[in-house]
This record gives sequence, C-alpha cells and structure tokens, in this order.
Amino acid sequence: MHCDIYRSSKKDEMYIYIARPDYPNDDTEGKDPLENVPESICQAFGRPTFVMHLELSQSRKLARVNVLHVMDSLQTTGFFIQMPPEGFINPTDEPEGLRGA
Repeated sequence: MHCDIYRSSKKDEMYIYIARPDYPNDDTEGKDPLENVPESICQAFGRPTFVMHLELSQSRKLARVNVLHVMDSLQTTGFFIQMPPEGFINPTDEPEGLRGA
C-alpha cells in the first residue's frame, strides 16, 4: 500500500497520510492532495507540505503510530491523521489566553 505524507502548516508534529491506490500509475502532479478530505479537517490542517512517499506493509514499523491503524484508515477513508504526541508543547506557541491580546 502506497501513501504520501504531508506536514500541517497549522500544528507542529501533525501529519496526514494520503492513500495512493494507483501508484505509480496515478498522476497527482498539480492536484490538491487533500481534495478528498473533509473540509473541516482541511481547515484544521492548513496548507499541506509534502514530506515523503511511503510504501506500507504489515511488517513495516512506524515511529509514532501503528501501521495497521494507518493502513485500515487509508483503505476505509483514503487518509490518516497523525496527531502530535500527547504532552508535546511548542515553546514558540503563545498560551491560549494571550492570543489577540
């Protein structure tokens, strides 16, 4: 199973895996990689920045997520969102209460 991975412009350590079921015969050049992702997710994700193309298999290990969960989500929805690890704090982010102050 093939997928492309994109980094979020809105949240550090947030990635989206997009299924590429027809790889290498599909032509994704110039297309919006999030075109089949619900609008609410696209807005929360922001501008996608390509990170890498990846071939997944049951034997492949991923650093932060279970490859079987990723593969299942890619098969059922066409995408998988990898959230930042719990407890991850970006020291450059402003605290919620100070935004717009």
